[in-house]
Amino acid sequence: MVEILRLQNDTGLIYKQNKNTPRMALCLDFSINLPEEIPGVYTLMARLLLQGTKKYNSEQLANEFEKYAIDFAAELFPNYLRIKFICLNEDFSKALELMNDILKNSTFENFENERTKLIGEITTELDSPRTVAMDAYYRKMFENHYYGNSLVKILENINKVKKEDVLNAYVYILNNSKKSLSIVGTLDKDRIYEEVNSTIGRLPLSTSGNFMIEKPELNEIKDAINTRPDLNQAHIIKGWLLPTYGEADYPAIVLLNIILGSSGLSSRLFARLRDQQGLAYVVRSSYETYKYAGNFMIYIATAPSNIDTCLKGFDKEIKEIKTYPVTDEELENAKTNIIGKYEFLEETNIQQACSYAKYDVLGLGYNYSENIKQQVQSVTKEEILKCAQTYFTDDKYVLSIIKPE
Repeated sequence: MVEILRLQNDTGLIYKQNKNTPRMALCLDFSINLPEEIPGVYTLMARLLLQGTKKYNSEQLANEFEKYAIDFAAELFPNYLRIKFICLNEDFSKALELMNDILKNSTFENFENERTKLIGEITTELDSPRTVAMDAYYRKMFENHYYGNSLVKILENINKVKKEDVLNAYVYILNNSKKSLSIVGTLDKDRIYEEVNSTIGRLPLSTSGNFMIEKPELNEIKDAINTRPDLNQAHIIKGWLLPTYGEADYPAIVLLNIILGSSGLSSRLFARLRDQQGLAYVVRSSYETYKYAGNFMIYIATAPSNIDTCLKGFDKEIKEIKTYPVTDEELENAKTNIIGKYEFLEETNIQQACSYAKYDVLGLGYNYSENIKQQVQSVTKEEILKCAQTYFTDDKYVLSIIKPE
């Protein structure tokens, strides 16, 4: 049973007791309401949070985590910053103490070292042609928008970032964010509430209604064609801007994605472009969600000589799913697939805690995944057909290709 409590700073505490589990899980999400001033500021901020506090330097902090077997992480997402930990039941107080120290006293030390490491990691990632194609895709899809701050954009701007920029960004988020806290585990809520209220409850007030990231728009066809001499295959991505979670068409789009290309061997793209025509090394679709936008992509890795054939194959599959309803079998299999995925992704204490905090900080309600499992059951073939016809437009999409010179 999930219980909703309130801390003194108006942070919602979502608590679920899973008895007889050996580890406690805590997830605290801070909404990101403002675009970063320089691409890379938020990335560095998340990385530097665990580089030491006024009490512990980075090595000492790492030793504390190891000593108490605490799995602690800071993670950055486009619309929220996440701090989470997993610890043994008996070490919950210690883990909370360390978290409180990090949130309130992080020194953001090792700035130059962390920036150098980040530059090296991004450079290595961009050795992958698939990453280059994806990066170009995002820069076109979210051109002049915060969501378009891709690896290349970060690399181009990271040397402009100063430590002061990172500190200011963190202070702003700390003072101007909705805060959603979720705890899942065996300890009784009455035992932990006072500890949590006297630590996380003393962070700046949790606030809502100050989201200042504009909804992205795509009003034309955009192409990004790149070449490299060392390639022996081509990577193609085509995508559209769609509604996101919380919107009426979201359940139908989720099912559409599964049927078209995200379910592996049973999907249309895999069966037809890879198995039947032998065009692909890898082919799939994906559907990413942001607070105010959804990004639907089709991806294929193929021989360079097959580029035109693959593009025609994309067009054929999109035309078919826009023209004819999916089959009863496809629809039922997709519903079974998505319900199974939600259940798989919420098996552990930390998975549940992160799910609750995520959907709460986005304003959807902590139990949004349960609501979606119910909503997909009522989606019809006609609704999927209408979504395909509405959103797979011929005049508003992004195409990114990287191929040999």
